[in-house]
Amino acid sequence: MRRLFFLLILVLALLGAALASVVWWRDQPLQIASTPAELTIARGTSARGVAEQLVSSGVMTVPSDLLYAWLRITGEGTRIKAGYYEFESGMTPQQVIDRLVKGEQSLHPLTIVEGWTFKQIRALLAQQPLQHDTADLSDVQIMEKLGRKGLAPEGRFFPDTYLFAKGSSELAVLKQSMEAMDRMLEAAWQQRDRATPLKTPEEALVLASIVEKETGMHTDRGRIAGVFVNRLRAGMLLQTDPTVIYGLGDEYDGRLRRRHLEADTPWNTYTRVGLPPTPIAMPGKESLLAAVQPEKTTSYYFVARGDGTSEFSDNLQQHNRAVNRFIRGRP
Repeated sequence: MRRLFFLLILVLALLGAALASVVWWRDQPLQIASTPAELTIARGTSARGVAEQLVSSGVMTVPSDLLYAWLRITGEGTRIKAGYYEFESGMTPQQVIDRLVKGEQSLHPLTIVEGWTFKQIRALLAQQPLQHDTADLSDVQIMEKLGRKGLAPEGRFFPDTYLFAKGSSELAVLKQSMEAMDRMLEAAWQQRDRATPLKTPEEALVLASIVEKETGMHTDRGRIAGVFVNRLRAGMLLQTDPTVIYGLGDEYDGRLRRRHLEADTPWNTYTRVGLPPTPIAMPGKESLLAAVQPEKTTSYYFVARGDGTSEFSDNLQQHNRAVNRFIRGRP
């Protein structure tokens, strides 16, 4: 009986020492050879699978069986969330597990710039550490996948910085941006000047995209929108170069020629009255608001001054003088 008692004491002492070792170990800084160590936990991965991945990735150096036992005993193995994670040297084992349990994924920024076209967005996506599930799809097919069959992609994605986990779907990123544009356009439309000649949010989006491409100066956006609204009301041609350039596509080489202005396309506002059939770029919030709240102005013309601002004119005679001064360099 005494021998059994001492054996029990020995076992309890060993268990206590093991527990103390674990408690000590979980708070010790890890030395990760390749930092940051990357780890992708797939949905449905078991606690044993997580333990094995932590060891094989170099995050942990203890046997995976011991790590699995720890996850089972603490119950943390059932609370680990799927996703992409990065770990750095100096983290403790407990901090590693806490990150997995909280689902604190490592996110990468992706910025869509105001005035970009969908072609530029696709080029950006191709350079990111994403799941390239749109690479073999046409623009039409992408919009179908996003649930917008028959809708052109231009202008549908809100310019902003988005955060995504490595390996995320390109379609998921596009959907997030598309839904952001839906919200921004609806919010702008609700704030519209009721006297606007624009009949639908779609027309507002088209005009906003033109305003976005015409100027980078926020102080000029409202007045430029006002010029185009005046022209729409008067039934005049909008005659805006960015729409012509968009219609040229890859044919545009950086220089707009007279023959381009005379070549009819659906987007050539020198040959067709009214707004073009689709947006020509991704407008930002300021351009959306300018389109629905255009400045009340008597101007029907404007020309770039060369410093980012625009010179506005009420009639063609004034406009021709402004063109001579700012474009041709004549007094």
